Amino acid sequence: MGISDTHHQRMANMTFASVYPMYLTKVEKKGRTKAELHQVITWLTGFDDQKLQELIQKKVTFETFFQQASLHPNAPLITGLICGYRIEDIENPLTRQVRYLDKLVDELAKGRKMEKILRQAG
Repeated sequence: MGISDTHHQRMANMTFASVYPMYLTKVEKKGRTKAELHQVITWLTGFDDQKLQELIQKKVTFETFFQQASLHPNAPLITGLICGYRIEDIENPLTRQVRYLDKLVDELAKGRKMEKILRQAG
């Protein structure tokens, strides 16, 4: 995959707190709720609302955010294009995890049904 090391480093050092308000604005603009956003983040990471708020307040990087996460076993079922990259082809694990989250937020904003967003195996 043609993603530079600089790009991977930038993703790792970006804070979740800096991106979260953009996620929230994006989904609310499309008629979805903060609760729905938290539902998809919880599904992917295992974080409850309290832990999510703590990570936002501490301004943790995406690297720390995903190190503390318990990634859902069905996360690899998140495929497709995001920001011009095919998720399943991204070799850097952290960049792929950030793109999983981006994709879930996109699907939520596009009005996809929650049961489709929260992938089930089989």
